[in-house]
Amino acid sequence: MPTRSAPTTTASAGTASAAELAGPEFSATIAISGLGLSLFLVLHLAAVSQALLVPERFERLASWLHLQPWLPWLELTLLVALLLHPALALVRTVANRRRGGVVLGPRRSRRREPLVGLAGLVGLAGRWLPCSGALLLLFVVVHLKQLRWSRAAAGAEREALLAALDAPLALALYGLAGLALTLHLLHGHESAHRSLGLLESGNRAAIRWLGRSLALLLGTGFSLLALALVLQQHWPFPAASPP
Repeated sequence: MPTRSAPTTTASAGTASAAELAGPEFSATIAISGLGLSLFLVLHLAAVSQALLVPERFERLASWLHLQPWLPWLELTLLVALLLHPALALVRTVANRRRGGVVLGPRRSRRREPLVGLAGLVGLAGRWLPCSGALLLLFVVVHLKQLRWSRAAAGAEREALLAALDAPLALALYGLAGLALTLHLLHGHESAHRSLGLLESGNRAAIRWLGRSLALLLGTGFSLLALALVLQQHWPFPAASPP
């Protein structure tokens, strides 16, 4: 009999470990890292949009930013969050599969939504979450290689950005990354608030629509910004003058 009890104990320990990895504290860490990255993307879009609207302001902002002593620490924090978020999500998914639970995905609402098509898109976003995440990671590597690992000199940031977008394949990758970001945030924003225990019946609609608006703003914003910069380079149109 003792020989049969050992495997049972091991299996129980493995099940407990999987349950712990898929627990609320683990999910909260994934949610916080995701929301932190979303906040960075809002600020990043606002800053990079100046390259299209007011190029001189963009160059001044880039030069000022690169002189700040806290910038390396901010970049390190973002790198940790960027690596931690998909790694923890993958571990949680594997843990859920091992314990026979539900893999991370969308939860269907019993209430009818005003836009049925959008609700279906949210469901699709949940199912394609690993694919959109993988595409975003690929984009980040390419983006950093183009603009961060070989940082441009002061006053040449916009020129470096335009050079990175000049290749058709690079522009296509930027567009696909925008689509992937939209899909990722369509599901991830509401899921993050649920994991943190902030999603309640009273605020569910507000959080849902805030997340979807944010997803569309960031995803389409980055894609259209890249396209507009390329069009402005080949067919110049006047930009606003700095104040």
